[in-house]
Amino acid sequence: MGAPLPRDPIADARRNWEDRGWSDVAAPMAAITAIMRTQQILLARIEAVLKPFGLTFARYELLALLGFARKGALPMNKASALLQVHPTSVTNAVDRLERAGLVTRSPHPTDGRTTLVGLTPEGRSMARRSTAALNSEVFSAPGFPPGDVEALIRILADFRRAAGDFE
Repeated sequence: MGAPLPRDPIADARRNWEDRGWSDVAAPMAAITAIMRTQQILLARIEAVLKPFGLTFARYELLALLGFARKGALPMNKASALLQVHPTSVTNAVDRLERAGLVTRSPHPTDGRTTLVGLTPEGRSMARRSTAALNSEVFSAPGFPPGDVEALIRILADFRRAAGDFE
């Protein structure tokens, strides 16, 4: 990230919207744009912590999900649903993690159409170590005051529920 800008470009954009006669949508545009920029900042922080582990956030999420699974393995289609990503994204992540020796594929014992993805011992260790790094370097100091974190969780959950993300 470069040097801080002298002014908030999103506030400037909001004023531009208002000046163009779009006052009714200026605040929502600014809020949405701010969320998108915040996501970029947070992802950059996360990716910087994960880089020494040779992981992207997408691959980390899969390792973490498998680490929480009771048997350390899940059907690939279930992993896709839980991560809320397209099956192709899970396949790509599994390909990379498999090449790194962190996960394995195996046939489902009772459903021949289903492939399981499971952690190797190295994958379990990587999930623990990378999670510890994220907890210490990102999640313990997210950049939001604690009261704001709870408000953000509520506001964003309400939005996601209304958008059909979950019941």
